[in-house]
Amino acid sequence: MPALKSSSFRFIFLIITLLYSVQLFAQDNLMRILKDELQREMSELKKQESPPYFISIMVTDQKTYGASASFGILNGSSKVSRSYLTVSVRVGSYSFDNTHELRGDIFNPYQYDRSAVEIPTDFSETAMRNAVWREINRKYRQAVEAYAKVKANVAVKVKEEDLSADFAALNKIENYYEKPLDFDAIIGNTIDWENKVKKYSKPFLNEKNIYIANSTLNFNLTRKYFLTSEGTSIVQNFTYTQGFVQSMIKSPDGMELPLYKSYFSFLPQNMPDDNVVAADVERMIQKLRDLYNAPVVEPYTGPVILSGSAAGVFFHEIFGHRVEGHRMKKSDDAQTFKKKVNEKVLLEDLNVVFDPNLKIYNNYQLNGYFLFDDEGVASKKVTVVESGILKDFLMSRAPVENFKYSNGHGRAMLGMSPVARQSNLIVEPKKTSTADELRKKLIDECKRQNKEFGLMIDEVVGGFTTTGRFMPNSFNVTPTLVYKIFVDGRPDQIVRGVDLVGTPLLIFSNITNAGNEFGVFNGYCGAESGSVPVSCVSPSLLVSQVEVQKKVKSQEKPPLLPRPDLDKAQ
Repeated sequence: MPALKSSSFRFIFLIITLLYSVQLFAQDNLMRILKDELQREMSELKKQESPPYFISIMVTDQKTYGASASFGILNGSSKVSRSYLTVSVRVGSYSFDNTHELRGDIFNPYQYDRSAVEIPTDFSETAMRNAVWREINRKYRQAVEAYAKVKANVAVKVKEEDLSADFAALNKIENYYEKPLDFDAIIGNTIDWENKVKKYSKPFLNEKNIYIANSTLNFNLTRKYFLTSEGTSIVQNFTYTQGFVQSMIKSPDGMELPLYKSYFSFLPQNMPDDNVVAADVERMIQKLRDLYNAPVVEPYTGPVILSGSAAGVFFHEIFGHRVEGHRMKKSDDAQTFKKKVNEKVLLEDLNVVFDPNLKIYNNYQLNGYFLFDDEGVASKKVTVVESGILKDFLMSRAPVENFKYSNGHGRAMLGMSPVARQSNLIVEPKKTSTADELRKKLIDECKRQNKEFGLMIDEVVGGFTTTGRFMPNSFNVTPTLVYKIFVDGRPDQIVRGVDLVGTPLLIFSNITNAGNEFGVFNGYCGAESGSVPVSCVSPSLLVSQVEVQKKVKSQEKPPLLPRPDLDKAQ
């Protein structure tokens, strides 16, 4: 009987190995199929009255696994595998094509949406050739229609401020290939994942007023195949593992008070140890207890210290979006920094760089890492601000005045058209203060402004900003953990109900000092080209004048009945 078991195991192992080998062969064969079909379609369409000058094809193969739990009970655990085809067709020329801005049409369907078509995951040759043929034909017809519209639009509108080309030629054609990764081997035993999420969310049972307690673990393996009629050929893998713990308590006045803790690494084996997560969960529970009875902050203007992670989100939302190059060309964008190149825009002690080649910073893995962007351009480190002076913008292949070429920041979510987007944002101070020194400077500034207290914003969940001309050019950052720091030496007091608001140029001028404690924020950023992975690294900052307002508050009472599990939690 033992020999039979051993033989059965070997047979199953051989079958799995064979299936994996077949899958690898299909993936390796895919680029040949795509290249053949691209050449055939390009050759045929060249015979049309308005031939394409550029076609790109991207196949995105996504494999995901996720497990989630609530209050120690498993909600679900699943694997998903899907593949998608995205095609871009350009008609006209590099200087003027169908992607040109349709001024006055804010709902232009051709501007950003490329759309993605789901395709078989086995990449069978007949299915792939037919899918590419159909999609190129559809996108070509759409491009010809858009080209006619933009030519008419230019004819009836005033002269454009920026006469840059619509698409930049490449200085170098890239060819790059990475071997496929074994998804199942990476994730291992999924029961271990399920046990972890149950373990992470269970301690919240011990606090009766917490009514939401979720934990999730996700792993994603994305393999992108990209080629163009210019000759670019890129095959690369993207992996990320993300853990997330979310809890929420509701104060007696109805305000919902969430706290979040996220964890990121490229591979599961580099995620934090269970003991680290358990300690973080206990701290979250205590903070929620403190927040439950915390006073609400009234509208306030005055000095604020931003922790490193909070300052990272602050810079991402308020500064980062305003140096994305395509905004300097859009007629409806406020173009905050277009005319400020070589001018002072920040504290002279600060450099701001975007470095997508940086995979690790001070032992933190960075979600904004990539080798090639979604236009097949090698990623580059870009020093946007040097000693407070604006030097550069983040660029895709869409040129703007005085910035003709991409620096590898053309990025997009699946099915969207790439535009210039952020990567790994790093704020580098030349001079720093210790935490105690920064605190003293906050108190001194409060005294100078005759303020009873300053604020310390310790944690934030995110934010948003508007960069267009159609409404006030402002921002809103959402803190979850805020403290009052009193001038008279009283103990710090946790407070709630704060939203950080303002306008960009004013608040940049109010940054006075940087601390020596750095924070890292790994997340996703949503904009015109969808949601893309980003990271923010920043020191803590002292801002001399900040405005906070009361946040939106639910008018519903806390749950009228106690949680049914409370007696079991004891």
